[in-house]
Amino acid sequence: MTSPTTTIDIGKVLDDGPFTRFQKLIVLLTALAVIFDGCDTQLIGFAMPILIKEWGLTRAAFAPVVAAGLVGMAIGAATAGLMADRFGRRRAVIVSVVVFSVATAAISMAPDTTTIMLLRFIAGLGIGGAVPTASTLTAEFSPARFRTLAITITILCIPLGGMVAGLLASFVLPMFGWRALFLVGGVLPMGLVVVMIMALPESPRFLSRRPARWPELKVLLARMSRPLSAEAGDVQFVDRREQNAEQHAGFSALFKGDLALDTIAIWFAFFMCLLSVYTAFSWLPTMLSSEGFSITSAGFGLTLYNMGGALGALLCALMITRFGSRVPLLLCCLGATLSVLLLTRLDLSSNVAATMSGLFAHGMFVNAVQVTMVALCAHVYPTSVRATGTASAFSFGRLGSILSAFAGASVITSGGAFSYLVLLAGAMTLVLLALAVVRRHIPAITG
Repeated sequence: MTSPTTTIDIGKVLDDGPFTRFQKLIVLLTALAVIFDGCDTQLIGFAMPILIKEWGLTRAAFAPVVAAGLVGMAIGAATAGLMADRFGRRRAVIVSVVVFSVATAAISMAPDTTTIMLLRFIAGLGIGGAVPTASTLTAEFSPARFRTLAITITILCIPLGGMVAGLLASFVLPMFGWRALFLVGGVLPMGLVVVMIMALPESPRFLSRRPARWPELKVLLARMSRPLSAEAGDVQFVDRREQNAEQHAGFSALFKGDLALDTIAIWFAFFMCLLSVYTAFSWLPTMLSSEGFSITSAGFGLTLYNMGGALGALLCALMITRFGSRVPLLLCCLGATLSVLLLTRLDLSSNVAATMSGLFAHGMFVNAVQVTMVALCAHVYPTSVRATGTASAFSFGRLGSILSAFAGASVITSGGAFSYLVLLAGAMTLVLLALAVVRRHIPAITG
């Protein structure tokens, strides 16, 4: 006699169940990947003022170096998203970390800017792929009521990684130089790769869509304190909450039906926000140096920017849980614009405390927007295109970051600090307008 078939809704099992210690461990591993991602992203910003002096080059000469890394990030974001939706989130995250760690370590042996440019492009492929795939894995291991906070904690590790880069730079650069900085920044993530290979499982939602891997899913559910009963018989898995929202799969699904407007608005918001973020990541120490700040003080300015970003992202996530995403995100965009406009009224080098406070505040608001927009993507897009949707938003946003490579050098050279700060303010004003258009904002969680 054939055993009865039991249908299990994986979405309900995950979203309505507990947030176990095992699931939190997965979030921790993805968060560590993003910390190293953020660290390796920003190493070039800390090293560039020294490289400019050591090699006797202009700021404009380093614009292609910065741009090459950002082009790699754009390609990596798009490629990793498609890879994650086809081959799995786990594999995409691990490969991304391997690529950026090896390439970053190799920069320590670079003899010229051309070599650095090539290696930054390769590192960018991994850096661009790690964040969207890590955030997707976090989203699919987190119950619905904790998802926004879990994703935000994961992505706020980008500015935390910037803080790590700042600490490394403050210790390594004076004693050992820029080559050692890249070597250390590349070697550290390799240890995480070993841990992820041994401990990081595949997403349960991804496994639920592949019947051949259902035995693996059953074992994973037991590890998540969701074991199947012995009376369940033959089991098949569905994901009704996601499948009810899905009409198409693949990249074209992002522009089908009422997803199209939200996709366009989110892409534009990512473009302008990443323009602002990477204008800071890549050029803030150089701008402060040009205004008379020491190398140490200039690097400290970027570290404060990242410190504010970590705090702002966490506070914004808590506000989103209480009030939904629309109002907190728009208020943070406004705060980002006003905080940097106030700095244009100062003589920066004569008002060091006020300048550093303004950079902290600006970083707090800008990174709050950037980080929580990833949670917004996880809400807008269903499982079949979540990684693709998130990665494509990052990929389009990377075009803004590529523009920052040249815009940052140009405005610092032609207009100094004033033009640089106005660029940041204008970008965040446009982010505000784009997010105001998005219709599927995260609702407040009540009860």
